[in-house]
Amino acid sequence: MTEHKSPLDQALDVFVYAPLGLALSARQELPRLAERGRAQADAQVTIARMVGKFAVTMGRREAEKAVKEVGERLEEVLGDFLGGRSAPTPPPPRPGRARSEPEAARAQADTSRRSAQAARAASEAASNGHGPSADGLAIPGYDSLAASQVVQRLAGLSSEELEAVREYEAATRGRKTILNRVAQLQAGVAP
Repeated sequence: MTEHKSPLDQALDVFVYAPLGLALSARQELPRLAERGRAQADAQVTIARMVGKFAVTMGRREAEKAVKEVGERLEEVLGDFLGGRSAPTPPPPRPGRARSEPEAARAQADTSRRSAQAARAASEAASNGHGPSADGLAIPGYDSLAASQVVQRLAGLSSEELEAVREYEAATRGRKTILNRVAQLQAGVAP
């Protein structure tokens, strides 16, 4: 049963007896409380470290992937800008038969060799005056433009002008983005 205490007794409990009881039991309870606090803090620090390591690992992977993508894009843009021609990607293997590593390496070497031969032949033909010339194209300064700049200008060309661009690009640099967009426009496909 609860006893009713006077306000004076309640004040004595709060201001005298409770602090006195706390002081007497603190000597026994304080080491146990400190140990519990230390154990909880250690567990939280361990979890925070694991989460931090995971975040750093994932961040590093994402950063490496982003750097690789930027490097590949930069190579493509610089290749277009400097007049280089990137090697075409080999077609995907047919379903049902996977290529072995030596076969894949040979196929890549064949593709690279053919691309280099085509580029040399186009360069020799253009230097001998036998190949197509950029002078007759409807896009001024064609050879100095990046593929993205050429693609932007293709939509306003007639079918004869598009064909001239296709022939010139195929005979010289062979940039896939331009050739694909010309094919889309010639087929009447919207972007």
